[in-house]
Amino acid sequence: MQQTFEKLQKARRQNPFPSLAERKKWLDLLQTLVLENEIAIIEAIDKDFTGRAEFETQLAEIYPSIKAIKHAKKKLSSWMKPEKRPVSIWFKPAAAKIIYQPLGVAGIIVPWNYPLYMALGPLACAIAAGNRVMLKMSEFTPNFSQLFAELVKKYLPADVISVVNGGPDVGAEFSQLPFDHILFTGSSRVGKMVMKAASDNLTPVTLELGGKSPTIIDENFSLALAAEKIMFGKLLNSGQTCLAPDYVFVKAGQEEAFAEACKTAAQKFYPKWNAKEYSAINSSKQFQRQEAMLQDAIDKGAEIVYLNNNQETTDGRKMSPAVVLQTQAEMQIRQEEIFGPVLPIVSYQNFDEVIDYVNDHPRPLALYLFSHNQKRIKRILTETTSGGVTLNDVILHVSQESLPFGGVGNSGMGHYHGYEGFKTFSKAKSVFKQSRLAGTKLMYPPYSKLAKMLYRLMRGR
Repeated sequence: MQQTFEKLQKARRQNPFPSLAERKKWLDLLQTLVLENEIAIIEAIDKDFTGRAEFETQLAEIYPSIKAIKHAKKKLSSWMKPEKRPVSIWFKPAAAKIIYQPLGVAGIIVPWNYPLYMALGPLACAIAAGNRVMLKMSEFTPNFSQLFAELVKKYLPADVISVVNGGPDVGAEFSQLPFDHILFTGSSRVGKMVMKAASDNLTPVTLELGGKSPTIIDENFSLALAAEKIMFGKLLNSGQTCLAPDYVFVKAGQEEAFAEACKTAAQKFYPKWNAKEYSAINSSKQFQRQEAMLQDAIDKGAEIVYLNNNQETTDGRKMSPAVVLQTQAEMQIRQEEIFGPVLPIVSYQNFDEVIDYVNDHPRPLALYLFSHNQKRIKRILTETTSGGVTLNDVILHVSQESLPFGGVGNSGMGHYHGYEGFKTFSKAKSVFKQSRLAGTKLMYPPYSKLAKMLYRLMRGR
């Protein structure tokens, strides 16, 4: 890894500010890599999950990856233009501007749940900004990680992008390299370790850490419509999505009706739970964790509503989706990020109670509100803090390249996607150009009466 890193550093020194044409060429090659190997990518991810729907990979990984690359290519010329800034009247006719300079060599640590998109999303931003990049792929998707390493080596210059594979030891060594920026997606526990390692080199980090994203249903909103949208977002990739609705606030008295609406929607989406359309849990470890959280809830008095009318698993690691009623704060499903097809319900009596609950817990990556009440919408937007918000749907804010994506507090720091991603991987360099007609020498010592008079004018009252 050290040799690879030094090779990228050397390439960066030889070409510290790649041209627009060079950056677009890299993006073109990245796009070609995906399009020419779509089937192989889908098959590798399916094998890693022991069951991932083809269209799910296309919808949630192939499409957003291509969209991110195309957006960067379309906007890159405007992003790279120097940005003029005004100059104080006392310094005119000087000029000021900002140029966005590549940071150098960036490190990207990729999670297992969306291994293609969580690699290419930040990668597109980093190379659009003119950086060289090293990626550490997940050891929990070995087939895809190996395939991706081979494809990158085949399609892209070795002095632009390099892929590293390996377990936790490799990941620890990777995060200790003196990158110019590190972007990590994963758990808060590992994110803290990455940030600690990066601090030894004063390397800035972008952390996307997930968390418990709340969903709120106004009592006057259609339960059937809300359930359909929530079930789509919750069961996508079998709930293994950092932005998946983690728990749902339902008005007291509407809990059972909402559970039935969820069952109707889920069975409409997946009439056969052992079919390829419904994805498996990624690993036995994750599967056992889901079962343990459910059992903990049962032991503490929760009622489980299985959405496929079957308490048993359907096929291998394909897990029966469930809504959990009568939940208590001490249950694991109310304390830990679920990352699976289990949806706890939290009853509420009034809207103040909902806002207080959200604000009393770590700030989430996303918040979802189903409501047509403008006062309540405004309160959610102004009185709670989260990485992002989708109103009357779930997850879809992440699909907008014009919006920054990132967490806040316990759910992460920093942003990427689109222009914000370009800026994350760039140094906004301030440039001040003095004019031949500069009057600043009037303030040079020895300080004259004119200088003191000018100071009084500059200072004002």
